[in-house]
Amino acid sequence: MTFPTYRNDPALPALVLTFLMACAANAPALGQEKKVAQQNGVDNSKMGAYRALAQHVYADFQKGDLVAAALMAKVLERVWDKAEDYGGDTALSKTNHGLFEQIDKAMDDFISLITEAKGKPPDPPKVKAAF
Repeated sequence: MTFPTYRNDPALPALVLTFLMACAANAPALGQEKKVAQQNGVDNSKMGAYRALAQHVYADFQKGDLVAAALMAKVLERVWDKAEDYGGDTALSKTNHGLFEQIDKAMDDFISLITEAKGKPPDPPKVKAAF
């Protein structure tokens, strides 16, 4: 039985090295999120205040303070709804309805776990996943 032999092509290692360098140069850009400026720990973006409120709700939940978490969850829900109701043509529901629906559903799922707990703590893995 004979095995095929491959001659050593000097261009092959150079080609592989070029390919790997190109992949390495583009790799950092693939996984990075856009950095948003912050002021006092709150993103200076349209979603920054909502994100800060959600983080506050989640922190209260983690501390076991369900009353404070539910109160802040209601604040988050009302602030979000009012901004969309009175945002006019610049409201996310008008400018990007699909994205609005995604965010609104995710927010409702998170808020409902906290506000509809009915006296017993919600399942922590479910709350973390919704957060």
